[in-house]
Amino acid sequence: MKAAEIAKKIFSLGLWANLLAMVLVVVLLCFGVKYGIDLYTHHGEKIQVPNVRHKSFADAEHILDKLGLQIAISDTGYVKTLPPDCILEQSLVPGQVVKSGRTVYVVVNASSTPTLTIPDVIDNSSYREARARLTAMGFKVGDPEYVPGERDWVYGIKCKGRLVGTGQRVPVDAYIIIQVGDGRRDLSDSVAYMEAEPVQYEETEEVIIDGDNPTGNEGGAEEVDEFEVVTSPEE
Repeated sequence: MKAAEIAKKIFSLGLWANLLAMVLVVVLLCFGVKYGIDLYTHHGEKIQVPNVRHKSFADAEHILDKLGLQIAISDTGYVKTLPPDCILEQSLVPGQVVKSGRTVYVVVNASSTPTLTIPDVIDNSSYREARARLTAMGFKVGDPEYVPGERDWVYGIKCKGRLVGTGQRVPVDAYIIIQVGDGRRDLSDSVAYMEAEPVQYEETEEVIIDGDNPTGNEGGAEEVDEFEVVTSPEE
């Protein structure tokens, strides 16, 4: 290829147009990535999380929505003095600076008292084991009530003065009382066994006497070597 042809191709309009287009694509891509990331991450935005505790869920949702924040229920609780559907706790601390689109998780007040199920601890565990298990489940356990029985053994559970059984549900804010054995038993709880005295039988020698010879010596019947039991019919 001649030098003139090479120079002609280098300085051709098509080649320079392609190079310019490639440069423009690279520049636009760099600006797009930069501003796209800033837009996606809401660079420069600063939203202060408001305090929505003790507000109704509808009011809290309205307040957060105006600021560009979301709200979601994570759990429920119960406070007797507060109205139902009231916000008890929020995940993002009031005053925390966040960006739009963040979700604030809240705990709302239940409309009725939650209940818990009595586990299988009655006549199945010691007092220490039962108390630890009930406390871990969220029960409020009061002082134990001692009853006659094996020491530290669980014989029953009371709630509001009445006995409750395994599987029954009781209010979470009610105190339960564990009935525990005090180490003593009623006489009716055990059977007294008495050792019977051995029966002793006396061996007696019985002689059959002939009616004609009352003495039974001379001319009478002979003495019986073996013992014989004689029974007379009842009159």
